Amino acid sequence: MKILFVNKYYHPSGGPEKVILQYQEKLESLGDKVILFSMQHPKNLATPYSRYFVCNVDYNGSSSFIDKTRMALNMFYSLEAKKKMELLLVEEKPDLAHLHNIYHQISPSILPVLKKKNIPVVMTLHDFKLLCPNYTFLRNGDPCESCEGKHFYKAVIHKCVKDSYWKSLVCSLEMYFHRFLKIYQDCVDAFIVLSEFSRDRFIKYGVPEEKIFYLPNYISVSGYSPRLLSQDYILFFGRLEHKNGIETLIKAMKHLPEVRLKVAGEGEMRRYLDAYVKQEKLENISFLNFVTGEKLNQLIANSFFTVFPNHAYHLCPMSILESFAFGKPVIGSNLGSVPELIEDGINGLLFEPKNVEELAEKIKYLYHHPLLAEKMGMAAREKVEEKYSEEEYYKKLLGLYDSLIKNGVTKNV
Repeated sequence: MKILFVNKYYHPSGGPEKVILQYQEKLESLGDKVILFSMQHPKNLATPYSRYFVCNVDYNGSSSFIDKTRMALNMFYSLEAKKKMELLLVEEKPDLAHLHNIYHQISPSILPVLKKKNIPVVMTLHDFKLLCPNYTFLRNGDPCESCEGKHFYKAVIHKCVKDSYWKSLVCSLEMYFHRFLKIYQDCVDAFIVLSEFSRDRFIKYGVPEEKIFYLPNYISVSGYSPRLLSQDYILFFGRLEHKNGIETLIKAMKHLPEVRLKVAGEGEMRRYLDAYVKQEKLENISFLNFVTGEKLNQLIANSFFTVFPNHAYHLCPMSILESFAFGKPVIGSNLGSVPELIEDGINGLLFEPKNVEELAEKIKYLYHHPLLAEKMGMAAREKVEEKYSEEEYYKKLLGLYDSLIKNGVTKNV
């Protein structure tokens, strides 16, 4: 089987990119051929397919009005991506295309090319870009669905895209344009969603239900050895951004002088958090900066439990799955897909988003009930083994691939 992966980056910069690299390694180990289509970038991994990649586009760089207009038009429809995809298909002739994040730098201009060649198309929806101009359903730190019913102009009113009228206007017009063409709806054969919550949202906003395939993230549990009953510290790991709820957690720690918190991550809120901790004289909080790889694994494994205090919708947070794999319960916000992972009182605890007092109560309760925390950690590990295993994931994914190639159907297998 020859599978074409399409994503705007081909280096481990985020969740979708890590997924693609995992797919590539797994499929090649099974004897399948992986073909790549992406954007040129200095950090890209080496690949013979880079000659087909579109030119690097940096929407955050400074440029003239003419350049900004040209880049904006490229978001709507990239002629370069269309032409290079045509060349790639002629030479490689893939059996199926699996798309990830193609927005802006690549654009959906490649979709009609794939459809014309009768190549089945699968697209994993890693975010809410098809429904929300700023990808996140978030405005001023709170969940927002004002654009429901194709009211994308509201994103302009509220400057939802990077607090800019211009960028919000371009992204809103982009969505109107692609909705008018029905380019995703008509050219994608199956949309992979990562949670039941996101599945419901996509159906509600008009994505054909028969094209939606539920397949949450997986974790290879063989690489994680559970460690239970560690009570030295609790852990937050992730970007220090408002949407991830780190401020709520830091304020909750003010009420918990007996509990040590380690914070692994960097981000826009770091200075503010440092100042707050110093002002309130909170000696039970340690900032560890950005941590990854084995060092992060050790931090999770040696923690008592982890905290996921998000304010924004998440589709299937890997940080929760990683905590579960190490046998750690998680205290998380009762929001988005989080309750699908955290069963309150079974493998963790849920609290109302932004509720500092309730979060403090939940942390205190679990911290002072170590035997209960151990029991929850065991249940957490069992859950990832049963429902989020690598074996089950690829069985379903390859079943979907085979179904589309042979029959053109999208029913769950």
